[in-house]
Amino acid sequence: MLGISKRGDTYLRTLLIHGARAVIQHAERKLNAQGWLHHLLVRRNKNVAAVALANKNARIVWALLANDREFRSDYAAA
Repeated sequence: MLGISKRGDTYLRTLLIHGARAVIQHAERKLNAQGWLHHLLVRRNKNVAAVALANKNARIVWALLANDREFRSDYAAA
């Protein structure tokens, strides 16, 4: 999923995209880049990748808040 809906709080959506752009800037400086974001940046332009990353972050945040959990980087869905 590459898009993010225009429904909801505009300011929150702006912050998510701004944060995603910062992550992309940092990821571009890495020499041995790999993973989901790197593969996305190879296929799409930076702005599309930023919105996709913001969408992914929004979904993660929603899932954490809805299920009252803390973020774990090693989590695997059942």
